[in-house]
Amino acid sequence: MADTSFDIIIIGSGPGGYVAAIRAAQLGFKTAVVEREHLGGICLNWGCIPTKALLRSADVMRLLQHAKDFGVAAQGLSYDSKAIVDRSRGVSKRLNDGVGFLMKKNKIAVIWGEATVSKVGEVAVSASKKPPAEPAFPPPKGTLGAGVYQAKHIIIATGARPRILPGLEPDRKLVWTYFEAMTPERMPKSLLVVGSGAIGVEFASFFRTFGTDVTIVEILPQILPAEDAEIAALARKSFEKQGIKILAGAKVTRLEKKADGVIAHIEDSKGAKSTVSAERVISAVGVDGNSENLGLDRLGVTIDRGMIAVDGFGRTNVPGIYAIGDVAGAPLLAHKAEHEGVICVEAIKGLKPQPMDRRLIPGCTYCHPQIASVGLTEAAAKEKQIDIRVGRFPAIGNGKAIALGETEGLVKVIFDRKTGALLGAHMIGPEVTELIQGYVVAMNLETTEEELMHTVFPHPTLSEMMKEAVLDAYGRVLNV
Repeated sequence: MADTSFDIIIIGSGPGGYVAAIRAAQLGFKTAVVEREHLGGICLNWGCIPTKALLRSADVMRLLQHAKDFGVAAQGLSYDSKAIVDRSRGVSKRLNDGVGFLMKKNKIAVIWGEATVSKVGEVAVSASKKPPAEPAFPPPKGTLGAGVYQAKHIIIATGARPRILPGLEPDRKLVWTYFEAMTPERMPKSLLVVGSGAIGVEFASFFRTFGTDVTIVEILPQILPAEDAEIAALARKSFEKQGIKILAGAKVTRLEKKADGVIAHIEDSKGAKSTVSAERVISAVGVDGNSENLGLDRLGVTIDRGMIAVDGFGRTNVPGIYAIGDVAGAPLLAHKAEHEGVICVEAIKGLKPQPMDRRLIPGCTYCHPQIASVGLTEAAAKEKQIDIRVGRFPAIGNGKAIALGETEGLVKVIFDRKTGALLGAHMIGPEVTELIQGYVVAMNLETTEEELMHTVFPHPTLSEMMKEAVLDAYGRVLNV
């Protein structure tokens, strides 16, 4: 008979769940993961990874569109929608298989099905009921199935799902969530994107590159609401230059569906009304935590607006029950989930890890141009009444950016004037999603401006913008 007793059971195999499972196995815990749909969760199968594969195709297309600027002839330019989607799905399948391999390598049991916490220390698993909007990979070979399993420690890592607003309910034909947006049969001639967070602007950037007429509607006055206002304004200017229409401070009040398109009724903050016609609509208005139907309410686990309340180590108010990742609250990012999983398991082991510091979690948006940030925005620092220094350096002043033909960008840093502590960094431009980690490391090590200014950055690289921005904050900028 299959073994049903474990030290740790993790519900959900997304980035948080499978990384927590691996770390638990490394620490000697007998570990199992319950998964209803696909190893790797939304991020690997229908989120972070496949969207980056799609955006890579857009990058190639964009370079070819400007090949003449680099002395290269590219004539008769075309694309194959199916091949673009197939490549993206292939990338996801490869990584999905990779998670299965890691489970076997680390001797982690995979239990296939839907879980409820029947009581503290016990998980009941039933056969999976496939959500209608989520295509799935088949269950891996060698997985366990429905039954009752015991574990002293139960970690909830069930992630989140697209938020559905009244009147914007997805129908998989005219109104899409990110599932349908990642697998279009063809590129729509026109597209309305509702919401301008990372998901919304990434899809807007992707489809616009392939010629789709894109309009973004954002209810707040600033697009990319989580970003520094100066960076968001530069992003808006760039998007509009690319031909993306932006309606900020506006909302969709009603969708009028036609045979192969919609008419969206829009109302702005002043009450002015207008309409936008589009073949397809992407609803990208946020996500809701998957905290329902797990039995947590019956056990008295505290849930706040759909998210499970936890401390800095993933512990809920009920001993033996933990939560990590999107279901444990913002920021809803895969790397936050992974780190939370490691902290949670190490705390269970008694290793006394540092608690999660959400201030040090970077955010990245892979539109064109890329956007990345960590720490306080300028506005947030001023709201805290911190006396600050702000430094800026434009991409147009960087030799590598000029050589790449990517001079649209800015690096911005915020320091505490009294202590020299780096409080925040905000970037837009070429490869800033790769550069931001330099500032994250600096903040994690409590690096001061003096240490950053005495660090030698290689030339010619985009990273030189990072040092120049620091120099600018202290009146010592060199190349502008």
